[in-house]
Amino acid sequence: MSTIAESARIHPMAVVEDGACIGEGVKIGPFCHVGPHVVLHANVELLSHVVVTGRTVIGKGTRIFPMAVVGGDPQSVHHGGEETTLTVGANCTIREGVTMNTGTADFGGQTIVGDNNLFLANSHVAHDCRVGNHVIMSNNVMLAGHVVIEDRVILGGGSAVHQFTRVGRQAFVGGLSAVSYDVIPYGMLNGNPGLLSGLNVVGMTRAGVDRAVIHRVRRAYKSIFEGPGSVRENAAAIREEYADCEQAVHILDFIAADSDRALSSPTRGQKG
Repeated sequence: MSTIAESARIHPMAVVEDGACIGEGVKIGPFCHVGPHVVLHANVELLSHVVVTGRTVIGKGTRIFPMAVVGGDPQSVHHGGEETTLTVGANCTIREGVTMNTGTADFGGQTIVGDNNLFLANSHVAHDCRVGNHVIMSNNVMLAGHVVIEDRVILGGGSAVHQFTRVGRQAFVGGLSAVSYDVIPYGMLNGNPGLLSGLNVVGMTRAGVDRAVIHRVRRAYKSIFEGPGSVRENAAAIREEYADCEQAVHILDFIAADSDRALSSPTRGQKG
């Protein structure tokens, strides 16, 4: 049997399958379909024509617009019908036609989306992705499987992120960009192939980062990408100098971390 809070409002032309858990204040509009293993926390709203399926949990206050399909099976040839999950955090806005898939068994079986995110129309979160908090995915943004998007990233319309790629916190990816390699925190990436074009100074300023700190991070960026050695060698060489600069340390830690992908740079992937 379904567990449906008394204050939930479910349109008579919606389908809520037995076993679903519907929290206080939830609103489910006409022609929505909620699967038997779905949990909708308090004040979730499905406007109309929304499908929430699979083993999916939607956090409180999240709003989902028409034609979105949340919790569908992973679009992977390796998926054998295993019971995998999708978790979406609180206060997200999921606009028209957005798709989000559950994980795959071979990689832990979880797709995880954080809080306060905005997914514009027809954007896609594939299997096993990790999306942080306060992320904006513009129209038609495509995340392939196993992508990691850190907090406060903005992805411009029509951009595509290669599988297993990481995009560091507060990075900005321009519209129609091809993100084939990891993007450092606070980085600006544009183009196809995507090239680093400096730091997201506007985003850092809006986040309250002091101008003097921004200038210092710019110097670190220049040392990393224009220094005498490889990017990782240059980053290691300046770690002590920038140990007291939080934003620079974010970049240095990101570069030092293990990854399946190489790092985006001002030149990597550029045709000669």
